[in-house]
Amino acid sequence: MKFSIVITTYNRLALLKRAIDSALNQTVSCEVVVADDCSSDETEEYVRALSASLVQQGDDRLVYYRNQSNQGHSMTMNAGVAAASGDWIKPVDDDDYLAVNCIEEMIKAITTYQTKVNQNSSLQAVICSCQSAQVDPNGLELSRTRISGPGTVYYIPQEDIHYGMLLEQVPFGTPIQVAYRRDAFLNSGGWDSSLDINCDDIDSWIKIAQFGDAIFINQCLAYRTIWPGAYNQKISLEKRLDANILIKEKIYHRVHQKHHIRLPNLEHIRDYLKLHWSIVALKKAKLRNACYFCSTSVFSLQGWKLLLSSILNRKQPASKLKQIFRENKEAEVLVKKNILIE
Repeated sequence: MKFSIVITTYNRLALLKRAIDSALNQTVSCEVVVADDCSSDETEEYVRALSASLVQQGDDRLVYYRNQSNQGHSMTMNAGVAAASGDWIKPVDDDDYLAVNCIEEMIKAITTYQTKVNQNSSLQAVICSCQSAQVDPNGLELSRTRISGPGTVYYIPQEDIHYGMLLEQVPFGTPIQVAYRRDAFLNSGGWDSSLDINCDDIDSWIKIAQFGDAIFINQCLAYRTIWPGAYNQKISLEKRLDANILIKEKIYHRVHQKHHIRLPNLEHIRDYLKLHWSIVALKKAKLRNACYFCSTSVFSLQGWKLLLSSILNRKQPASKLKQIFRENKEAEVLVKKNILIE
């Protein structure tokens, strides 16, 4: 099994250096592809010089790819994957970075899954996710993605993935948390540039998940930087809500038929999302947005129930969360099908 770490970047050399260091310093040696979206700073000079220096030392792991013109995050990720040679891809944005044992732990989880869990099935794991810490620009931890499911490592059968994503019980999360099989990514069509930096990652997980099972590691193996200059902070709340609804609709229509009897109404899910984003708008002191988002959904009892369930799940401590995961009837089928690996 070969991993390629694909780092997408654009005009953020100071941050990129940290991401490259975290990739090259992994406890398991792997290819590192820097996919540059035609940066105008000194990114090209730095990466080419570093690659040449490593080659002189007999290390040819660092690969540099540069777009001929600025094409956006999604197209740059697609180009980086095309330039990679690994069986598995670990995407990294230039402002994020990895724990030194990230790839090692993912390989262990995937190998264990292949040898112990899925011996008698034609399906294979195509996506793997882990906990990540959200840190400020100085590296101070602000929060951490929640523990999900039973055990340190557990798997989710393909037929249960989209149902779990719909009800937010399967936290694949941002690119820094996720790794995926290169062939599944290519077969899915890659990242959709029409969604650039606005749920293009989640859209990709939805499509990749149709090709096999998922693995989740309840261990913090990655770090996501939260800062005012992040690209997604520049997207309006209206566009973020619209993208969120679009993504949920895509997931909804891929839910396996075995779960259809317990599916919430799609309109109730839209109501939940509108209520959620109205609260986000209130926190940002955007009263007009808040009123507009919840103008009709405020009267949706089912929307409020879904919102409350989501809030409670996110705030539960680890022990409580595992208990809820087992007891919640909506998650019952996942618990029965999930096989504890460790």
